[in-house]
Amino acid sequence: MYRKEKSIQIKSSASALYNNLSVLPILDKNLSYFTIVHGNTVNMVSASTDGLNFSHRQLQSKEGSVTVSSSMITQASWCVLPYRVLLVLTSQKGIQMYESDGSIMVYWHALDALETPPAQAVFARGIAAASGHYICVGTSSGLVLVFDIPNKGTNITLAEVLVEHRDPITDIASEVSESKDCPADLVTADDSGVLCVWKSGEDFKLVSKISAYGCTCSSVKMWKGVIAAAYGSGQIRIYDAASGMVHAEVNAHARWIYALDIAPNSGKLLSGAEDSFVQIWKLIKTPESDTVEIEHCHSECVTDVQICGSRFCDPEGNTFAVTGYDLCEIIRYIQI
Repeated sequence: MYRKEKSIQIKSSASALYNNLSVLPILDKNLSYFTIVHGNTVNMVSASTDGLNFSHRQLQSKEGSVTVSSSMITQASWCVLPYRVLLVLTSQKGIQMYESDGSIMVYWHALDALETPPAQAVFARGIAAASGHYICVGTSSGLVLVFDIPNKGTNITLAEVLVEHRDPITDIASEVSESKDCPADLVTADDSGVLCVWKSGEDFKLVSKISAYGCTCSSVKMWKGVIAAAYGSGQIRIYDAASGMVHAEVNAHARWIYALDIAPNSGKLLSGAEDSFVQIWKLIKTPESDTVEIEHCHSECVTDVQICGSRFCDPEGNTFAVTGYDLCEIIRYIQI
């Protein structure tokens, strides 16, 4: 069971975007950072664990060093690498990377609109850290850009471009467990519902490709060689990362799922959808039989809120936060 905690007020409301909440716990300081996208602005809040102290910052969409009010931001997410943490913003103009507190922009990558047909929107979306020193970002043309990140400084380079998808990327996720022997450690999803599973490294290799089944895959997560994928149909599917085999399928929500998250230490899975419900599940992996089961643990109705972001706030999944379209607050829950 979870109970509602004191909400965190934000400067402007959340846009109706997939995965529109990112959380960075700073455990040694009893702090958590939150980001929510609104139009061409990212609302950034740092909050103490007790909920008494807050500080706010807003980041604007930029083209290089110039603020561009007409460029909508599509996602903001922290990428935790072994030696540094970067805040990555994607927009209609390109990709911005900041130091973790949002104080300094360390890299800008422009999207080339000339390569896109005139009638097609141009944007970047889908952000994940991979293999220690890479950050992967998806684009509306289906490309996945792989950036090589140095331990410090601004010498960030485009190392590789993954060409496998034919539709806009919706989400990217990397393996969250500490397991080193996983045959695959990255998954990319697109608007058609296709999933591509990769082994990251100096040369990214395609491990498997999971076919679409008629619905957009809006959010994906990876844990101990297992992929959890959420769809516009309200379903969650659990796949084996290496083979693409379906372990389980759940009719989780009545409407479009906007966000998934997984607690790496416990295997808890969190889903939030347009139907105003947040559901918490538990993934149970049985190595002997090579099976994965999904068990329902908790259901929370956030009345009259179209949920567009939901994230655990700690590795065990004892706390979680929720954002909703046109809502000027972050709603927090704690396990009791």
